[in-house]
Amino acid sequence: MATIATAGHKTAAFPTSALLAPFRAIGRFMVTLAEASPQMRSLNKLSQLSDEDLAAKGTTRESEIRRILGGSAAL
Repeated sequence: MATIATAGHKTAAFPTSALLAPFRAIGRFMVTLAEASPQMRSLNKLSQLSDEDLAAKGTTRESEIRRILGGSAAL
């Protein structure tokens, strides 16, 4: 039977993860905020449609993106 021994070593007095935690929290909040927007929800629905479904509706993916994003669409 094999045993694994680990040597205890001291870490820095103040771990860097504690310094990065607020930035990670802010980043997660911003992502959650962006994903909750109506535009993002519409884009997610659009990405689940196939090109054939869009053709059956008489539209293209590009025109739907322009419709959803309005003037801010830079394709």
